[in-house]
Parts: sequence; C-alpha cells; structure tokens
Amino acid sequence: MPQIPEGTMSFQRPRDGQEAVRAILEAVYDALAEKGYNPINQLVGYMISGDPAYITSHKEARTLICRVERDEILEVLLTSYLQK
Repeated sequence: MPQIPEGTMSFQRPRDGQEAVRAILEAVYDALAEKGYNPINQLVGYMISGDPAYITSHKEARTLICRVERDEILEVLLTSYLQK
C-alpha cells in the first residue's frame, strides 16, 4: 500500500516566464475582443474546460494560448490579482 505523506505538499514553479505568459494573455484578449467575443467569458471557458475551441484562431490566438499550460496562466492571474 502506498504511503501517504504527512503535512502539506509544496508546489513551486519557475517564475522566469511570467512576462511571456502575460504577453500571451494580452494578445489573446485583444484577438477575442477584435472578433466580437467577450474575452473574459471565453478565457474562463478555456481555463475551466481546457478546450482551445473557446479561443479564436484570429491572430494566432489559439496557437499562442496552447503554448502555455493552464496552471502557468492561473499562477500569473493569481499573482497579479493578489499583489494589487
């Protein structure tokens, strides 16, 4: 039987890519807005489901968003929100 560790596990990611993720989010947001979508609703749909169909292919937005993992996006969003 596998042993269950005691205490809280620590999860750490390298922080050097946060500016790249932020730039991708901004580009995707702009592409969604240009196509007439509500960018926040579309990004939330993508974050919840993982389905890139929520993101337009306009201006390569779908390709861009697929370059980063959703947990990286979530980390950038939480960091930005909680630091304000």
